[in-house]
Amino acid sequence: MAKTEEQVIYLDNAATSWPKPPEMMEAMIAYNDNIGASAGRGAYRRAVDSARIIFNLREALAELFNLPESERVIFTFNCTEGLNTVLWGLLAEGDHCLISSMEHNSVIRPMRALAKYRRVEFDIVPADGSGLVDAQGYKKAIKPNTKLLVLVHGSNVAGTVQPVAEVGRIAKEAGVHYLVDAAQTAGAIPIDVQAENIEMLAFPGHKGLMGPLGTGGLYIAPTVELRPLYQGGTGTHSYMEEQPEFMPDRFESGSHNALGLAGFLASVGFIARKGVEEIRNHRLALTEKMIEGVSRIPGVNYHGNRKTELQNGVISLTFDGADVGRMGERLDKEFGIMVRTGLHCAPLAHKTLGTMETGTVRFSVGVFNTPEQVDVVIDACRRIA
Repeated sequence: MAKTEEQVIYLDNAATSWPKPPEMMEAMIAYNDNIGASAGRGAYRRAVDSARIIFNLREALAELFNLPESERVIFTFNCTEGLNTVLWGLLAEGDHCLISSMEHNSVIRPMRALAKYRRVEFDIVPADGSGLVDAQGYKKAIKPNTKLLVLVHGSNVAGTVQPVAEVGRIAKEAGVHYLVDAAQTAGAIPIDVQAENIEMLAFPGHKGLMGPLGTGGLYIAPTVELRPLYQGGTGTHSYMEEQPEFMPDRFESGSHNALGLAGFLASVGFIARKGVEEIRNHRLALTEKMIEGVSRIPGVNYHGNRKTELQNGVISLTFDGADVGRMGERLDKEFGIMVRTGLHCAPLAHKTLGTMETGTVRFSVGVFNTPEQVDVVIDACRRIA
């Protein structure tokens, strides 16, 4: 089936979701046209309206993730900033940290820098060939100076969903802090920070939560004391020359991206109305259909866990004897299918999966993809294999 002018199939939702809910852009336009003011920088009506949007978003996220206190959500530029806020704000010389072999560079690179500049120790808990981490590997690797366990909830390469609740129990029993990277799962898989013993949850606004780029957040439990990455104006206690200690102002210096957060709020509302369970089931059905279809094609290799319940809508493939970049180019030009190729900013994961030398062609489904689109993708893979 050759590409037609109107046929566009977007399968790079692991990078950012698209298309967005219509209400996202409507909310951003309404903010721009009717509010426009900076939250916390005035007592006039529009500034108060801007602050109300940000407050309502904290409340909506607290509801979504079952957070005990909404003011302990801080807003970030993306998930990477949230992860760095924890790693640089918590770990000091002599501390030990555990990460998994499926982590993104947003964890790997800060840990390498912390080892170099602060002499922080860290070890890597291995995953199996499908990208699944054994929670007991964390338990066995904890040392007397272990301060933090870090685990990516869902792999951006293999889609494998990790045992975050089990690792959370291990962290709690050992008395060490616990950070979960929900870059691929927030809005796509139900998350309950209290039931899963998650002390810190970093998440982007623009992926599974369907918001605009340039938005994200971090939940910090009351049991954690972090140093902020930076300090500055907060609009509160302006007479002080030191950063306020209370949340969320301690971590939110400078003007908010209120325009983006208005869109983020509308998108979280869309997620809440649709239901995370329904979204999860839809993505799983598409994933199962895709894996089953491509697995029948000679010369196409699937890299990931075949248990549907351990998947999160990411399908990584290689084609025998073919460059993955060339395969991605053909899918785009010949069939209108947009995918990501290469190493996806996760070299440890590719070493784990055995695809470090080749990279993969990554297909990542979203809320608005359909079974009919998956049929087109399977046929396209068959034709180029």
